[in-house]
Amino acid sequence: MVTTRTIPKSTRISLDRSIERMRNQLAELAQFLGKGKPARSLEEFDLETERLIGDLLGQTSDLLHAYEYAELGEAGGLVNMTDEAPEGTGMDSHRQSLLQRYRVLESCVSELEARRAAEPKQKKVGRTLIGPQIAEHMSPEVRSLSEEATLREAGQLMQKWKLGSLLLTDNQSYVGFITDSALAREVVANGMNPNTTPVKTCMRKPVVAIEGDRPIIDAVRMMKDQATRHLAVTQDGQIIGVISVSNILRYYSGVV
Repeated sequence: MVTTRTIPKSTRISLDRSIERMRNQLAELAQFLGKGKPARSLEEFDLETERLIGDLLGQTSDLLHAYEYAELGEAGGLVNMTDEAPEGTGMDSHRQSLLQRYRVLESCVSELEARRAAEPKQKKVGRTLIGPQIAEHMSPEVRSLSEEATLREAGQLMQKWKLGSLLLTDNQSYVGFITDSALAREVVANGMNPNTTPVKTCMRKPVVAIEGDRPIIDAVRMMKDQATRHLAVTQDGQIIGVISVSNILRYYSGVV
């Protein structure tokens, strides 16, 4: 016997309307970026946008938190940490903040569209991919160092490669991370000798990793939960790159 399930019309209309409302917010935000003359203040726009995201996606939505952080225009806000300054993008801070808002609203539209597309399929298991994937914005170079190397060697390599972190190995597998902020903290604050102290004494372990096919917002959430600014990116169990707060800032600021 063949059966046909009909999607409730009210649900479809509700999602269509939600997407339309979010697209209208995007169009209005474009005015603040120079594509027209805003009809109200940015403060009024932000208040309405926060209410709208909360109404359509929930008060606990990661995208609502991301919008609030975007209003600050700082990567530090994304992960609620202050021990490491984000890399600059050479862009006016106000415009950078506006572009971050714009990226978040685009992700809101993507999430609503994904919900609408998934309705007829009624997937029982699985996660909906929302927005750009982590692998699209990670650093694909996997730079590593032996855990037995000295702090000075680690610092020299970070400077040479212009990186904020290095993966550490035990010559068989990746066992942890060393970051430039941890390096400075151990040497300056704790008085460790960089010439003789091995990096394993102040590495973060185990490696905190996330799958490359997850959306950017998942990386933001994991960084907050794990109190880190660097995540290894994996595919089929293998590390294929690293994503940092700087990568996320570039995405939300529209910097390629």
